[in-house]
Amino acid sequence: MTLLVAGDIGGTKTILQLVEANREESKGSVELRNLHENRYSSHDFPDLVPIVKKFLEEASEKLGEKQEPEKACFAIAGPVVNNTVKLTNLPWMLDAKKMENELGISQISLINDFEAVGYGILGLNDNDLDTLQAGEPRSDAPIAVIGAGTGLGQCFLIRAAGTIKVYPTEGGHGDFAPRSELEFELSKYLLAKHNINRVSVERVVSGMGIVAIYQFLRDRESAIESPEIGDVVRQWEKEVGASEITVDPGAVIGKAALEKSDRLCEQTLKMFVEAYGVEAGNLALKLLPYGGVYIAGGIAGKILPLLKSGSFMEAFKNKGRMTPLLEKVPVHIILNPQVGLIGAAIRASNL
Repeated sequence: MTLLVAGDIGGTKTILQLVEANREESKGSVELRNLHENRYSSHDFPDLVPIVKKFLEEASEKLGEKQEPEKACFAIAGPVVNNTVKLTNLPWMLDAKKMENELGISQISLINDFEAVGYGILGLNDNDLDTLQAGEPRSDAPIAVIGAGTGLGQCFLIRAAGTIKVYPTEGGHGDFAPRSELEFELSKYLLAKHNINRVSVERVVSGMGIVAIYQFLRDRESAIESPEIGDVVRQWEKEVGASEITVDPGAVIGKAALEKSDRLCEQTLKMFVEAYGVEAGNLALKLLPYGGVYIAGGIAGKILPLLKSGSFMEAFKNKGRMTPLLEKVPVHIILNPQVGLIGAAIRASNL
């Protein structure tokens, strides 16, 4: 058994777990047991090291003996290069080698937060998933992961020589591909609004994408805007770029669409869900992931009934002559919000 620290490090909060890992070599799997967990406000600390030290002190007090983990993996919202990362939304510069010396942990790995989600797939069970399409799964095939949240993450998993490796991508920054007159209008709207020369799919399939679609439909007067939703969106528009944003219009729009209480919000989520399904299908075409396509990200769980309503999978499979191929791809929605932490623990156990 190996004692590990797993972490999910964001600009707002840091979540840490002390995990006991028991690797079963005969099965090629690892059993994880969570011994202690806590979350901290990232802004309250000058660096990650003081948080980890505080966490280990708390764990030692709770468990009655000093906890000395051998390995650690921290999933970070930002690009990781040579096991170092400069966080986007915090004045932190993390270096794994330096952290090993300061914390007395022999091996530390820093990985991108969506890469951690990829590893987390390996630790999920049936209760952590909602299956949209059973397909014809193959254990030797690639696995694809896509997740809309603040941005649009994409990664894939490959099995080779008895191991599974996760490969992060920047697929969310690929081009948005309009399919209808309405989507072409949306693309033109975003080009003009932001004075840009291309629209990435992340501008449409993400939390900010939900707001962008709403603004587009509102400004073209597709439906009457309710005062309640309009006030939230206008408040957000005033705060964009400020140090603190007090409202979450994407969540408000999604909730109203689920409740069918606002026509403009319903139209917004219809466009969003279809664009999401299209991009998931595009990723599946490129990888042929008969090991499964997994839908991750913070948005999926919040709009689950809309993703299950049919339009997501219709858009996913609508690929002309390639449709029969995509009908064989298993598609699952990840329900476990701690998939990234699970992935960080699995990655740490592999060090």
